[in-house]
Amino acid sequence: MPVVMKGSEVSAGMKPVLLAELEELKARGINPALGVVRVGGRPDDLAYERGITKRFASLGLTVKVHELPEDISQAGFNAAFRDINGDKDIHGILLFRPLPEGLSDDYARHEINPRKDADCMSPENEAGVFSGNPDSFAPCTASGVMAMLNHYGYALEGLNVAIIGRSMVVGRPLAMMMLGANATVTVCHTRTRNLAEICRNADVIIAAAGKARMITPEYVSERSIIVDVGINVDAEGNLCGDVDYENVAPVVRAVSPVPGGAGAVTTSILARNVLKAAKLLA
Repeated sequence: MPVVMKGSEVSAGMKPVLLAELEELKARGINPALGVVRVGGRPDDLAYERGITKRFASLGLTVKVHELPEDISQAGFNAAFRDINGDKDIHGILLFRPLPEGLSDDYARHEINPRKDADCMSPENEAGVFSGNPDSFAPCTASGVMAMLNHYGYALEGLNVAIIGRSMVVGRPLAMMMLGANATVTVCHTRTRNLAEICRNADVIIAAAGKARMITPEYVSERSIIVDVGINVDAEGNLCGDVDYENVAPVVRAVSPVPGGAGAVTTSILARNVLKAAKLLA
């Protein structure tokens, strides 16, 4: 039987430290708050938002959701984001991306206060991740993957890692973080040739392609350690990951489920970043 890497266990391990940091901030009169900016109501965004709200409530942290209409103009979006960015009662900002067709996140990326950039959207924080600056805000999902592997005792040094996904939210920054941990990293995507073979030869597989249940048994081996960060909705309306969990889990060394895996860690990392932002802004 594989090790099932549960996000709840990782988050439980983080909770005492987060609570201690929050208590310290509140003693100084600081009430850390996250501003969530969501345009429209995509199912995966709503699922992530529910997870954030639940996690933050369990810690006593504030979440302020700013829901903008899907048909908002670029000028309207920019103005709304400018107001949120300037709100002194908001310490961290999370913008759900990608935005609906016709909207650009360029203004938000370049105008966000880097100290409020809780999920690494600004060029300044992106550069910090790629240069290995530990003071930068790294993307929460990528940081959550690292936290999960660390919690379960899987040291990356010397291991071969296949990352399926090349986004700036997960794939690319995670590759830099894993290189920093002395892993050998191959960044793949849905057009990679011989993808199944590359994955079979890897010790660690990070599934972040955004394609429901694409990782089937032919992609894995008995030594595979798999972190599934995909959030998809199947034809029946159920959440599922990029891994065909039912068929893959019996034949691998370790795997994270969806739901209940990396997503739960991501929300705890987001909380950690909001606390960090509140300290920087104090």
